[in-house]
Amino acid sequence: MKKISVLGSTGSIGKQTLEIAGENQDIEIMGLTTNTNIELLLKQIERFNPKAVAVMDKTKAHELKKMVKGNTEVLAGIEGLIDIASLNEIDTVVTAVVGMVGIKPTLAAIKASKNIALANKETLVTAGELVMSQAKEHNVSILPVDSEHCAIFQALQGEDIKSVENIWLTASGGPFRGKKTEDLKNITKTQALNHPNWSMGNKITIDSATLMNKGLEVIEARWLFDVKPDQIKVVVHPQSIIHSMVEYSDGSVIAQMGLPDMKLPIQYALYYPNRHKNSWDRLRLSQIRQLTFEEPDLDSFPCLSLAYRALEIGGTMPTALNAANEIAVDKFLKEEIKFLEIPEIINYVMEKHDIIKEISLENILGVQNWTKEIIESRW
Repeated sequence: MKKISVLGSTGSIGKQTLEIAGENQDIEIMGLTTNTNIELLLKQIERFNPKAVAVMDKTKAHELKKMVKGNTEVLAGIEGLIDIASLNEIDTVVTAVVGMVGIKPTLAAIKASKNIALANKETLVTAGELVMSQAKEHNVSILPVDSEHCAIFQALQGEDIKSVENIWLTASGGPFRGKKTEDLKNITKTQALNHPNWSMGNKITIDSATLMNKGLEVIEARWLFDVKPDQIKVVVHPQSIIHSMVEYSDGSVIAQMGLPDMKLPIQYALYYPNRHKNSWDRLRLSQIRQLTFEEPDLDSFPCLSLAYRALEIGGTMPTALNAANEIAVDKFLKEEIKFLEIPEIINYVMEKHDIIKEISLENILGVQNWTKEIIESRW
């Protein structure tokens, strides 16, 4: 019996993780967390009867305590998330929270020798070197839940990483593929949230629209697979059928294919190294008919270039990039800035940032606070 905690259980990845657990008898839910959605969390508590849950918003946590019937303990704040990630009974933590809030509980889970099914991009983007070294020290597996990184992980099975020539991350292109800068000036929130292939949370959907999602995945791939930045390539693949590829030194290219369904990489991470049978829809290539590829438009979508630049500079620059993006996307979702101001804000922060070479939790959190201050002072 696999026993897990799900951080961010009320988000897109979290809900799909619980769907998988609900369809099987060999996964027990021990811990759940949410930011503020206590109504859905209450339903999840009633369905799965976890040992404990945590709510980031302490006021909401107090409200939930009054609503819960039974033995489930209700915790609050980042301390609560850390406790849920470190429960003695669990063997795996699914980190599906959005943003840098995922770093502390992920590191706590690693130190408690829990395997990590990682769906929180920001953890590796900002603290990749720290996280991977801690995972190695504690003999913990970091299993990627992103469809792209899961595809690469599968394509690397049984291969020598030294024989890898390039890693190819595929991008759908988002809702604005083919549009130029002039076309993007008056993009609305509703338009940006209308992704053609995937159903995701708001933040990651906007990241997909700007191509920052792919930029963050480039940085993640560098740490997950221990390859050089110039070995990580991006190609736009509108059908989202090939989830990513690995190109080897002999010219062979191994790709992982499947329908655009996040339950596949979630299940693979939960059951690795085994493959678990399911009744989901299957890929029928005769119905797809064609697979196409094109270069990303870096002029119209500069966020991808900014991510590559942050990775090349190193130190705390990826932290500054990520923090600026989080704040800018939040402002766009609140309709406080325009779509094209997202890369403008990120570039401004990167130009102002004094890089710290040493990656520590203290430095990461310090850069996050600095980034918020400098953005608020101008926008």
